[in-house]
Amino acid sequence: MHGLFIGLTTLDLIYLAENPPVRNQKLVASDYTAAAGGPATNAAVAFGALGGQASLLSVVGCHPMTQLIGADLQQCGVSLRDLDPAWAELPPMSSIIVTEATGDRAVISINAAKLQATPAQLPADILQGVDVVLLDGHQMAVGFAIAEQAKALNIPVVLDGGSWKPGLEAVLPFVNYAICSANFHPPNCDTQADIVAYLTHLSIAQIAITHGEQPIWYTNSRRDSFTNRAQTGYLPVPKIKPVDTLGAGDIFHGAFCHFILQTNFVEALARSAEIAARSCLHFGTRQWLKEE
Repeated sequence: MHGLFIGLTTLDLIYLAENPPVRNQKLVASDYTAAAGGPATNAAVAFGALGGQASLLSVVGCHPMTQLIGADLQQCGVSLRDLDPAWAELPPMSSIIVTEATGDRAVISINAAKLQATPAQLPADILQGVDVVLLDGHQMAVGFAIAEQAKALNIPVVLDGGSWKPGLEAVLPFVNYAICSANFHPPNCDTQADIVAYLTHLSIAQIAITHGEQPIWYTNSRRDSFTNRAQTGYLPVPKIKPVDTLGAGDIFHGAFCHFILQTNFVEALARSAEIAARSCLHFGTRQWLKEE
């Protein structure tokens, strides 16, 4: 299976500490690590770890710091398709502090606002052999062009709806699966019912909204061939004592792209939640890979 993951790539500097710092405080971390990050990037790593062929379409460029990103992706078996290999500026970086007792994370980062590519930069063969596409919304123009092509080729498109981003309204009609966080709020949508109505109006039949360690709400308006009924409900997630929740949502999305090619919507959600929970038992976004 070949997955194409489109969006943001960062360099994540991750620290494990007793607590996040307060004003004017200096902390000494008990552990640290660094890895390539970003929603689409971590999803690609998860997809590859589960046995798929993962391609990442992003802007990385040629700054010396990007060597760390490239080395990490290569080690994880992710093929990078750089949309602007001559871009020489510092790549987006994230500083993350993980709280030892709870696994909660505090993140300061920058998005891809300065790194926007255009459809003219797309390789001509970008969808050749691709079985599933994931968009994280950080490369909107490119995401729109690929989603439109994927729809015409009957390639399923998965949205990582971590938060609302301007321009998504044009992309959503080409999305098959909207997997959103509780922080995803389209314009004038304040409640979950508003969000679901908005997405359903755009003909997205399969929607899930994650709530961290709380159950996943889902709806599948594609009628079951046996019962002829739509499915709506809550799906429990594994109960764990997390070490680090960083990247769990991204890993969930990458796992979903893997499982949705093999099974039904609800089962894919359940199995993805198991993978995401497993990743939370380890510090950083890469240690869980040693179990795979």
